[in-house]
Amino acid sequence: METFENKENLSYRKAERRVKELKGFYGNLTSYCLVIPFLLVLNLLTSPDHLWFYWPMLGWGMGLAAHGINVFGIGKNWEEKKIKELMDEDRKNVKTL
Repeated sequence: METFENKENLSYRKAERRVKELKGFYGNLTSYCLVIPFLLVLNLLTSPDHLWFYWPMLGWGMGLAAHGINVFGIGKNWEEKKIKELMDEDRKNVKTL
């Protein structure tokens, strides 16, 4: 049987992991929003005839989008519901034994 302290500890660790995920995403987003305009200005000042800033913008943007999907996940709720469902089944099986 799981004690209250174990549930609290598990909840705390889960919340802590989620905060780290969010912090990582928002840090990445902030960096993107600061660096890309800098690269745009740098590009326009040094070689306005050859635009290259959009390559890092697109590459980093795709990575940022993937990071966002991972953090805010399309399937995140489904995963959590399935885990809870499987855990509930395990509890029922243990009680019937």
